[in-house]
Amino acid sequence: MKYISTRDKSTAVSAAEAISRGLSREGGLFLPDSIPALTGEDIGKIAALPYRERAELIMGRFLEDYSPDELREFCARAYGDNFDCPECAPTVRLGGGTHVLELWHGPTSAFKDMALQMLPYLLTAAMKKTGETKKVCILVATSGDTGKAALEGFRDVENTKIMVFYPSDGVSDVQKLQMQSQEGENVGVVAITGNFDDAQSAVKAIFSDEALREELAAKGWFLSSANSINWGRLLPQIVYYASSYADLVASGEIKNGEKIDFCVPTGNFGDILAGYFAKLMGLPVGKLICASNANNVLTDFINTGVYDRNRSFYTTISPSMDILISSNLERLLYLLSGDDKLVARLMTELKESGKYSAPADLMESLRASFAAEYLDDAETKEVIGRVWREKGYLMDTHTAVAYGALEKYRRENPHRTAVVLSTASPFKFTPAVLEAIGERGDGAGVELIDRLSAATGKAAPKNLAALKTKKARFTKIVEKTELLGEVKSFLR
Repeated sequence: MKYISTRDKSTAVSAAEAISRGLSREGGLFLPDSIPALTGEDIGKIAALPYRERAELIMGRFLEDYSPDELREFCARAYGDNFDCPECAPTVRLGGGTHVLELWHGPTSAFKDMALQMLPYLLTAAMKKTGETKKVCILVATSGDTGKAALEGFRDVENTKIMVFYPSDGVSDVQKLQMQSQEGENVGVVAITGNFDDAQSAVKAIFSDEALREELAAKGWFLSSANSINWGRLLPQIVYYASSYADLVASGEIKNGEKIDFCVPTGNFGDILAGYFAKLMGLPVGKLICASNANNVLTDFINTGVYDRNRSFYTTISPSMDILISSNLERLLYLLSGDDKLVARLMTELKESGKYSAPADLMESLRASFAAEYLDDAETKEVIGRVWREKGYLMDTHTAVAYGALEKYRRENPHRTAVVLSTASPFKFTPAVLEAIGERGDGAGVELIDRLSAATGKAAPKNLAALKTKKARFTKIVEKTELLGEVKSFLR
């Protein structure tokens, strides 16, 4: 299996090369040139396996240049005592054919742990496999959760440094302190006076800077990414779709082969794209419902075929979805069209004019697998409060967007068994969650962790409860035009 670029399919590299590079030289994203099969027999088999062995089986289909022994070791390390429950990603039944896949039981209480506890092992092995002798600097743009998960995953990993950029006013108080207080000798964190799209665009520009690449190479460094533009970040996310389906089969909720829907809170389009890869492998997926907040650029695109980021940007109570440039959509465009020239043209149009229109036949294929809905902040809080009152289930703001989007979708579509992806602990977004359940949400987010716990009788994850004693190490704020200088200084 080779990995090709979405913008130049003549670029074909190994899995290890794709993971170590992160981004193709011309700016395209890597994806496999073929999709391995996942059969009903496979699903029955993994239903009896622990999560780490499920990951080993599924990821091994895509990583032909990694040995079974390597993957077994990596999966055992990535999905072990660092998670606060043995299932790692349990599927919780809420009734009415609705289930919640909890992806926040890892060390930073966000779904990004599912991939970023694995990526450091994949990347360090990839460097050895490709004969890379330089050290690697991981650059990350984050809308909140990726930053902390990447910092924790790469903390003090040999021959690596990691630098994270986040919007200074675009993350929750808890997310901010998680990053600012990060421990480790090889980490750096900088806030920018802009939004996530500004940070992501600047980081992508740095990756495409040939002169910088040569300058850093002369000093013994190369750049890679821990964002979902890196295939090594996206691949582990395929696992939990198959894992959740297998759990439902094992519990008798569905029959093996029965189609189910997944509803995914979506910003950069990586999480939901992983579900599409699972569907392409053969997982019986009906619809993938793309749930957005007020920054509903994806909802409009799926419904109209026009992607237009020239719109108001909203800072919402679900900040990890406050994104107007969804990078992984590029991979979907290629998967549906197989046309690298088309993808390159559309991405150029997006960069130059801020919009593009996808061909009608491509959109028809897209809508066969995807649907889209969105919620504003008021609707999101209503969902949190109602689900807490009626079902005793406490969810964060992003999960609530997905839950509400599923309800909207079901008004006019078949009522299939569905899984809502829960991407973060509610204790990461305490002000909004407290207000949603009728409690006071004023005060600093970290101080409100105890208030939410007292109001609900739910214990906060240990890593979040411990933030009360943490001090900020990284408090620098820069303009979005200064990221290149920060990277050079970091590696000096």
